[in-house]
Amino acid sequence: MKKIMLLISHLVVLALGVVLGIYLLPILTAPPSPPQEQLKILQGDALYSAEFHKDLADSDFLHWGEGTVSISEDTISFMGKLAPGPDYQLYLTPRFVETEDAFMSIKDQSKRLGAVNTFNDFILPYDQSINLNEYNSIVIWCEAFGQFITAAQFR
Repeated sequence: MKKIMLLISHLVVLALGVVLGIYLLPILTAPPSPPQEQLKILQGDALYSAEFHKDLADSDFLHWGEGTVSISEDTISFMGKLAPGPDYQLYLTPRFVETEDAFMSIKDQSKRLGAVNTFNDFILPYDQSINLNEYNSIVIWCEAFGQFITAAQFR
C-alpha cells in the first residue's frame, strides 16, 4: 500500500509540474513588449480598431484577452493583456466568432497573420497585399491546444 501511495503522489507531482511548465514557459520566454509610444503612434494611424473582451462564450480564466487592437495599412497592434499560453496565432476571419467550434468552421476561410509571442501588448506586421475587405474580425487562437483565446470585430 505504501508503494502505491508513493507512486500516486509522484505521478500527481509530475502532472502538476508538466501543467505549470506549459503555463509558465511562454511567460519566461516571451520577448519584451513593444514601447507604449510606438503603440500609440500605430493606434493613431489605424484604419480600424476593436476591443477584445474577457466575457466571450469560450473565454475562461485561462483563455482570454482584453484591450484594444488596431489595424493600420501594414501592422496590427494590441494594447492590453492576454492570458499567457503557448503557440498563439493571430487570424483575420470573415465573420465574428467566439467559440472554438465556430472558429474551426471558418478556419480554412481565415488568414493566419503570424505568431503572438507577448502577453502584454504586441505589434505584428502583415503583408499589404491582404485585402482587409474580405475580413471583419480578428481571432487569437492557441494552435498547440486548439483553444479559442479571444476575438474582436473591427468592421
